[in-house]
Amino acid sequence: MRVMVLVKADKDSEAGIMPSGDILTKMGAYNEELVKAGVMLAGDGLHPSSKGIRMRFSGSERSITDGPFAEAKELLCGFWIWQVKSFDEAVEWLKRAPFDGGTEIELRRIFEMEDFGEALTPELRAQEERIQAGAAKLAG
Repeated sequence: MRVMVLVKADKDSEAGIMPSGDILTKMGAYNEELVKAGVMLAGDGLHPSSKGIRMRFSGSERSITDGPFAEAKELLCGFWIWQVKSFDEAVEWLKRAPFDGGTEIELRRIFEMEDFGEALTPELRAQEERIQAGAAKLAG
């Protein structure tokens, strides 16, 4: 099972304040543990919303709103993608994360092909497998 760990932004991350060397050291050690355990597939921090945009889709229309965006607590400042045996395992890994100071994390399952049931035809499954293989080549 894959999960996405969503790290919520706060006023500091939205202000572009970078983590201290101590926090980077602790996070690096934690990430190394995740990799050694075969859990971490990907993970990165995100620039503040002031350096981003939002695009709204309405039929064939596209509208763009430049950041920054209002509610920092509704924004993200980073993420991981983990491969775990169960959601409980992901929760246990997350409990060990070196966060403090009111950091809020959201943990969500990522859909797997079998979650789509009969709607995922053999043709769509083959297409998805081609897409995943192509993406893996780009990442590797």
